[in-house]
Amino acid sequence: MRLMVYSVAEWKLREKLKETGETVPNQVKKQTQKPTLKWAFVLMRGITEVKVEVDSKVITKIANMDEVKSKIIRLMGENCEKYYF
Repeated sequence: MRLMVYSVAEWKLREKLKETGETVPNQVKKQTQKPTLKWAFVLMRGITEVKVEVDSKVITKIANMDEVKSKIIRLMGENCEKYYF
């Protein structure tokens, strides 16, 4: 079951990259439309949810977001976007 979910997620990312004509950097910094999901996870490292209390109100922000991470999240669809944006 896990392998199927992994394969579907990798397929979805690759299809969206192909549909939109977008790319992400691979391990040697060349642009690709066929990243492995493992590499996409590596690119996503470092994202952190930060919660700060200001005047008794908790504000939640996402730290360490960059263009590549944002692109991957956007391409994976609304279900992923709701957690990050």
